[in-house]
Amino acid sequence: MTTIKLTKMQGCGNDFVIIDYDEFLKTGLAMSELAKKVCDRHFGVGADGMFIPKTDTQNTDIGWYFYNNDGTTAQMCGNGIRCFAKYAYDKKLVGKKKFSVETLAGIITPELLDDGNVKVDMGCPVLEDEKIPFDGERVVKVLDKEFSINPVSMGNPHCVIFIDGKDGNTMDYALKYGPHMEKHPFFPEKTNTEFVRVISKTEVEMSVYERGCGITLACGTGACATQVACILNNLTENKIKVNLPGGAVTIEWQGSLADTRKHVFMTGPATYSFIADYIL
Repeated sequence: MTTIKLTKMQGCGNDFVIIDYDEFLKTGLAMSELAKKVCDRHFGVGADGMFIPKTDTQNTDIGWYFYNNDGTTAQMCGNGIRCFAKYAYDKKLVGKKKFSVETLAGIITPELLDDGNVKVDMGCPVLEDEKIPFDGERVVKVLDKEFSINPVSMGNPHCVIFIDGKDGNTMDYALKYGPHMEKHPFFPEKTNTEFVRVISKTEVEMSVYERGCGITLACGTGACATQVACILNNLTENKIKVNLPGGAVTIEWQGSLADTRKHVFMTGPATYSFIADYIL
């Protein structure tokens, strides 16, 4: 029997288990196995994902290993990176409030703000089909509906779908159509799917079915992809509030259809849930 220390955090209800590398080594498990075990909501701690700080990076201040709760790796996680930033700073793994993080989606730069929120430079959106990756049409038939879709990558693939809300709210759509969109053949690496209702030029509502996780209370990269899709469709201004089932984040993108090479900035909370000894 092995006991390890772990931390549970959440950002807008998107929850994560954090395990330091030395604690991970005690388990004797592969990271993917450990992620499935601790993230299980019935037999483990329960979480949407697990990350392990990586302190031996060469070109950044720090890095991470990130896994979904099904044991698959994820290139990026917007809510996760905010939690990771707060954890890394509080644990003194970094010595400054703005620092660089090595991820599978490239270098991400979070900044801890004085009001307790975390602002993250999420980099540029990727809109080229082959890089998302996406291979198909912009109109998709799923079950009883035909959707116009907006493929966007924020280091991981997203499919943004706008709804008017007349036939159900965004969560109704995510529950019914999300599992089918996740594995749609147009997305060779599967996809996260955001169902979005535009409230005003500065505010939207979004529910998500995440690749490798299912329904989650929030998705930071999905909120960023949503803002990009909103602007490309001339639906919102460049800075908006994205209302998620677990809370709200602010997304800013000064880009346009003519100039997509602008960085997306996300600001939102990161909160500790508990610290515990976990027995394997």
